Amino acid sequence: MKALVIIPTYNEAENIKQIIEAVLKQNNIISVLIVDDNSPDGTAQIVKNIRSTSDRVHLIERHAKLGLGSAYVEGFKYALNEGYDYIFEMDADFSHDPSELNNMLAEIKDNDLVIGSRYIKGVNVVNWPLRRLILSYFAALYVRCITGMKITDPTSGFKCFRKEVLQAINLDEILSDGYSFQIEMHYRIWTKKFRIKEIPIIFTDRRSGKSKMSKKIVREAILMVWKLKYLHLKGKI
Repeated sequence: MKALVIIPTYNEAENIKQIIEAVLKQNNIISVLIVDDNSPDGTAQIVKNIRSTSDRVHLIERHAKLGLGSAYVEGFKYALNEGYDYIFEMDADFSHDPSELNNMLAEIKDNDLVIGSRYIKGVNVVNWPLRRLILSYFAALYVRCITGMKITDPTSGFKCFRKEVLQAINLDEILSDGYSFQIEMHYRIWTKKFRIKEIPIIFTDRRSGKSKMSKKIVREAILMVWKLKYLHLKGKI
């Protein structure tokens, strides 16, 4: 069995070497795929330097800043083509603790999707401004109310899929690219009745670098929930 951790990047030169090293030391079945959106700070070159000394590090360089969702879709296709059994989503900025990867690997043996949840046991978020925390928490409630999903953290970006889950989804039909991408993936998987397990994690605000969150991304998420619900009612999801 082999696993791939997909990490999309844009201007993560301050974090990328450390996060790759931290991920690889967790388990020798794990490899890393960086999907870089033409970072002007040289993120891709750092990855190339690491890749030259490790066959567990892979890189997809994209020609522009094309967005989170399309980066993950490209990463998913790479993982399926290369025969990985378990595929992770993870951020580059250490907001997701690499030490949780083994916990997820243990849980994925009996589930189809394992989600690292910030809210399944209270609120486990460190160093976020109160406004950001309130936005995230009530976004989760909003999504659950509209969609009917029982997932406590539907916007979580830290998770592990079995390959069969991604094979069952037409990745070319994914509509979202920003914040709502996580919601859409969860919704498509939930509607197909795959086994979903949430485990508690502690989410820590990024060590360095700049957040990619914007008002446009939030607006997209608000509208996308209704679109997904409509498409499901029409039998198109």
